[in-house]
Amino acid sequence: MDKSKLTIDGTEYSIADLSDEAKIQILNIQFVDERIQQLNNELAIADTARIGYSKAIKAEVSKHDG
Repeated sequence: MDKSKLTIDGTEYSIADLSDEAKIQILNIQFVDERIQQLNNELAIADTARIGYSKAIKAEVSKHDG
């Protein structure tokens, strides 16, 4: 992927030719993309923990189930 180019709706733009405001928006998108990835990682951790807790409660309940 050429980091000096940006493609929007099928049109390629040179980042060097973009306005300062457009460059700021690119940085904003990059920041948000990184945050989304962080949140997805946290969700995966929480899902894994939930599975563990579910297994633990099933084991605990089965001890008392006869």
